[in-house]
Amino acid sequence: MIDSKVQADSKLPPKENFSEWYHELLKTAEIVDNRYPVKGMAVWFPFGFAIRRNTYAIIRELLDVDHYETQFPLLIPEDEFMKEAQHIKGFEDEVYWVTNGGTSPLEVKLALRPTSETAIYPMFKLWIRSHADLPLKVYQIVNTFRYETKHTRPLIRLREITSFKEAHTAHETWEEAAEQVEVAVQRYSEFYRRLAIPFLISKRPSWDKFPGADYTKALDVIMPDGRTLQVGTAHHLGSTFAKTYGIAYEDPNGEQKLINQTCYGISERCIAALVSAHGDNKGLVLPYAVAPIQVAIIPILLGDKEKVLETARGLRQKISEAKIRVELDTSDERPGAKYYKWEMKGVPLRLEIGPKDLQKGVVTLARRDGIKKQIPMDDLLPSLVREAEVLQESLYNKAKAFAASKVKEVSTVEEAKVQANEGVALVPWCGSVECGHHLEDQVGANMLGEPQYQEFSQAKCAICGKESKGRTYMARQY
Repeated sequence: MIDSKVQADSKLPPKENFSEWYHELLKTAEIVDNRYPVKGMAVWFPFGFAIRRNTYAIIRELLDVDHYETQFPLLIPEDEFMKEAQHIKGFEDEVYWVTNGGTSPLEVKLALRPTSETAIYPMFKLWIRSHADLPLKVYQIVNTFRYETKHTRPLIRLREITSFKEAHTAHETWEEAAEQVEVAVQRYSEFYRRLAIPFLISKRPSWDKFPGADYTKALDVIMPDGRTLQVGTAHHLGSTFAKTYGIAYEDPNGEQKLINQTCYGISERCIAALVSAHGDNKGLVLPYAVAPIQVAIIPILLGDKEKVLETARGLRQKISEAKIRVELDTSDERPGAKYYKWEMKGVPLRLEIGPKDLQKGVVTLARRDGIKKQIPMDDLLPSLVREAEVLQESLYNKAKAFAASKVKEVSTVEEAKVQANEGVALVPWCGSVECGHHLEDQVGANMLGEPQYQEFSQAKCAICGKESKGRTYMARQY
């Protein structure tokens, strides 16, 4: 672990220098350690892993309503992996292959999963026999491996994705699968709302959908430097994989029919978005629900020190019994150093108690968003709940205002160029593939795709001039 004195003496670069700030914060706040001797692979610090555990608990809560958690093997036989041509083409440059077992060459090469369709769907063929077996909804949280040749970045672009939540569902009809895609988008939207992170939802252009999918919907977060980070995807697979793997069911009339499928995923990019959206020049800023330490108690040891400590211990006991994650800091550091330490850790609520507070029967509460107030000791627990809710709203409103400031509707390629360097350009687009490619080439940014669940007025396509209600987001992506 990082020595507390070193931590207290550390100063983050300003958040305006986002890349430097991000890398330093991950290390200083003990999220992940990027010094592992394989490029693109990092080690979770215990504190960072606790954030990850609390965050993924929300995903589990949202999915466990109607999904079953499971786990499939890491290794995929080459013959199974190579069956789906579109899928393989999308991943052929990213796959790690196991070719030996000890010193003996393997008869069949084994792929380290880049994603698990080709591991799961041969089993779906065995599990699904009739319409009574449908719908089938499973998910797993596992590591995946991709030979990333671009610039790697902790939690964002990795060779080992350590926390990939992938769900896979099977349905009788194409329409039922389409409904499940919407359910996935809704669940992911709720997930990010609980993290107080605003996001964009778009339907990816046909050339950027998941390999083998009929279509893909995605969630993107606008990062502090204006670039976007894809933080969730939901894919309608139709019967593409069902045809490849022979996954059929018997309908009520005794007829054999191919299933329709979806898959949807979230990775530790959600933690990258969490760190980036809320963090400031003092360090992490964590929503109450996912903070490993929700309340830190700082005794101000002046006057009757033992009485202050005794009261502080009583507060810790009371808060802990209420199932709130609490830490009492009795270290030898000065109060200012303690404040800095817990601010760096993103602790949502800090309680300060000294002799004057004891006389008044109050405790000083400091929220991580900078608000400080005194609360009566006999109203402590209700006050913590209220302040946690207010902090959550404060974090979301601040992040939402920032995101809104980074999205601008434009009408021309030149305007789109300028805006895409600052944030996200909302560009009129007729929907044609040809115009889409021209937009990407001329704007010099990625097309995220058509905004979902929004209505727009008629406008002229920025390339061909055709009148359309269509729009597309364009941005520089991580």
